[in-house]
Amino acid sequence: MSIKLIVGLGNPGTEYEHTRHNAGFWFLDELARQWKAVWKHEKKYFGHTARISRPEGEIWLLKPDTYMNLSGKAVAALAQFYKIRPEEILVAHDELDIPCGQIRFKLGGGNGGHNGLKDIQAKFGTPDFYRLRLGIGHPGDRNLVVGYVLNKPSAEDRALIDKAIEKSLQGLPLIMAGDREAATRFLHAK
Repeated sequence: MSIKLIVGLGNPGTEYEHTRHNAGFWFLDELARQWKAVWKHEKKYFGHTARISRPEGEIWLLKPDTYMNLSGKAVAALAQFYKIRPEEILVAHDELDIPCGQIRFKLGGGNGGHNGLKDIQAKFGTPDFYRLRLGIGHPGDRNLVVGYVLNKPSAEDRALIDKAIEKSLQGLPLIMAGDREAATRFLHAK
């Protein structure tokens, strides 16, 4: 396992910047800050990208500008150009089915109704890419989901999500080293 592309899912624009659905962007912004990456807007990849040389090799960061429902368009454009296979991609995203502040890491699986994951799966024809699932909790009623993900979390919930992002970044070296079991143990521990 070697990760060559790390994608953060979210919606572009200031009106979405602080909404729960942008947890993947928050993760990627913090990673870019730590890695001293410089974002560049690239029309041909439909998003903001950064290219970093790491001991593991060259790694791309991508924040799609396509809005959540078309995330796969940006991921596929960059991945196909650089011949990055789905199993070399890590997608960080918000996850309703996980309590706020918890993290899950996995390869493949369903999309849980997440439109960003759905579109990436459709563009690649496979669910076999890595996911860093950042728990945002569930509003309790599926009719409230859209309003919930497109609104700001409470201060307490945002602090829990930020803590999860911090822990995810601490676990990232295990993911990058290809140690899936250790990464899973570390990230899933409370």
